Amino acid sequence: MTDSRHHDAPARRPGGARQVTPRTHWLLLSVLTVTLSTALLLQGYTHHMFGITSDAVTGARGRSQTVPSQVTHGGPVIADAATLAHTARVKARTIALTFDDGPDPVWTPRILDVLRRNHVHATFFVVGTQVVAHPELLRRIVAEGHQIGIHTFTHPDLARLAPWQRSLELRETQLAVAGAAGVTTALLRPPYSSQNDALDDADWSVLKQADAAGYVTVLSTQDAEDWQRPGARRILANATPHGHFGQILLMHDAGGDRSQTVTALSALIPRLKARGFRFATVGAAVGMAGPVQHAGLGVHLQGMALIKVLHAGDRAVWLLGVLMYTAGALSVLRAAVVLIAARRHRRLRSRSRSWGPPVTEPVSVIVPAYNESAGIEAAVRSLLASDHPVEVIVVDDGSTDGTADLVEALHLPGVRVVRQRNAGKPAALNTGLAAATCELVVMVDGDTVFEPGTVRTLVQPFADPRVGAVSGNAKVVNRGGLLGRWQHIEYVVGFNLDRRLFDLAECMPTVPGAVGAFRRRALLALGGVSDVTLAEDTDLTMALCRAGWRVVYEESAVAWTEAPASLNALWRQRYRWCYGTLQAMWKHRGALVQRGAAGKLGRRGLVYLLLFQVLLPLLAPVVDIFAVYGLLFLDPVRITGLWLGFLLLQLAMGLYAFRLDGERPGPLWSLPLQQFVYRQLMYLVVIQSVFTAVSGSRLRWQRMERYGSLQAPPGAAPLKRPAPHETTRPH
Repeated sequence: MTDSRHHDAPARRPGGARQVTPRTHWLLLSVLTVTLSTALLLQGYTHHMFGITSDAVTGARGRSQTVPSQVTHGGPVIADAATLAHTARVKARTIALTFDDGPDPVWTPRILDVLRRNHVHATFFVVGTQVVAHPELLRRIVAEGHQIGIHTFTHPDLARLAPWQRSLELRETQLAVAGAAGVTTALLRPPYSSQNDALDDADWSVLKQADAAGYVTVLSTQDAEDWQRPGARRILANATPHGHFGQILLMHDAGGDRSQTVTALSALIPRLKARGFRFATVGAAVGMAGPVQHAGLGVHLQGMALIKVLHAGDRAVWLLGVLMYTAGALSVLRAAVVLIAARRHRRLRSRSRSWGPPVTEPVSVIVPAYNESAGIEAAVRSLLASDHPVEVIVVDDGSTDGTADLVEALHLPGVRVVRQRNAGKPAALNTGLAAATCELVVMVDGDTVFEPGTVRTLVQPFADPRVGAVSGNAKVVNRGGLLGRWQHIEYVVGFNLDRRLFDLAECMPTVPGAVGAFRRRALLALGGVSDVTLAEDTDLTMALCRAGWRVVYEESAVAWTEAPASLNALWRQRYRWCYGTLQAMWKHRGALVQRGAAGKLGRRGLVYLLLFQVLLPLLAPVVDIFAVYGLLFLDPVRITGLWLGFLLLQLAMGLYAFRLDGERPGPLWSLPLQQFVYRQLMYLVVIQSVFTAVSGSRLRWQRMERYGSLQAPPGAAPLKRPAPHETTRPH
């Protein structure tokens, strides 16, 4: 968000060790993440791993060598399968109506209405996901005297599942029933089951496991085949028994259009009653005592919790979908806006390269320095190598590593060293402003080197009297490793594309501390550099815009700066940048309702920052979470295609930005890897910053570690490395 740095070192506790206490919001975020992940896993498993399909989809059965003959030729109700199996048949002239796959919000109520009009009770074998979705229907089924059996949670073929999955299917369905209606049931009908003689060895292993869990398996003796939707007349014929034997009749109240079932059922019940048949639940039809019981308080509460978790998962997936589309729309919008703006910015600059008469007046260059001995010599020599007249003012802000001594020992003409007690970067800049003798002032960090033409190029826009500040083009010098490449990409693609847009829209929010030029009188009119926020460069730039000055971007004014070389250092730097930008946005929120240059900053710059540097990073985790969810439970090909499309969009932006900056596109090969590490770190930084800002905490200034990777540009005097006794290194 901003690329300034400060000098104060973080405070340490006595004894040298810092006590690290987990922040409350990270604990809260961890709890929310675990809860959301659990809800999504349950939601994904229950909604997308399996589903209600035709009873014929499982195909041919295997061998049946382990199925006992008394079961194969016995009754449809099978008990004690794990020990000494026995079966029960339905009493003569008795019909046990059974309905599978419900409850369904459309067809189950219509079937219940038919049963109530005919004073008939039936048995409903329910699917757990349907119970969770429509618990009120299960309560109606129980309240009207019908019997409940379970038909698994997600309607899979149990014979094809591992034993743990079978147990999960049965347990979760039982909990759903207990949570919805406060009852438990011992009746089970496995999906895709039919009659006894269709059982094979795999089915028998399912029945034995179910028996060990306390279930009695209920098969069927007559299939209405309504799942084929052959027409109401055909269903009626299939459901009518031949002779007077008792039957367990299989029908469906869900799984598709069941209008034919409702029509056939309305005719079937009166017809069979006229033939002397009576209707009963499965338990009553075979003389089973109390297969459905009231659930204990513990089981009932667990069931209610399961239903609430799954409902929360449904809502979370819906919300994630909305947020994902929002994030996608914002990403596409940002890409379109910055690319169009960059193209227009380039055309305008190519047509009118001159700001007016050449600016040749000398420039004061202020270098605030705190413990910058690793790179200060390269920085100062690069400034003296400028092809524009400069005076260099190094403000030593209470360094403890001999930074001021090192600069003085160089005896470089045109370089002044001003010492002060450690007071922070804004105070150092204000000290430099007071010491400056030129109207035009360039501010540069102590870990940055200029090219010979940087100062001259940077100050040319001041030929326009409306210009109060100029942002240069900061580039990463230590881009050798992956982390350096990723930051190099971010500087070129993120920062510089945005600056072209801000320049075109006349709402530049930040002149980076690494390379920026100002009118001294404009800064003094503001009271100098404020220390109210951690992003003093952003605060200062916004204040200039609100004062009516125009702030522009000069992409040809190149400076080379060191970037953090570790994730920890990068975190600290970006956390401070982001938090400081939030502070500056809040401080200058009044620009939203102002007119003129201030209004452009508020309604263009601040809105852009809010949408694309705060809101979009906050939504970025949603995209990642939904992508993982989609790969596991949705269409992985479609999800992968969307991710590749997003990556191609970023690659297109990168190629164009690198072309504009005159950079070789080689580092862009690491862009896919950037999505898995760097991007996550950046949005965690935003999350941390937002929490810190909302809580009202104040972040301490932190100093970035220096690596000594800077080199003076060609044409500068050679670097003199001081002997160890010439400087005092930090402890």
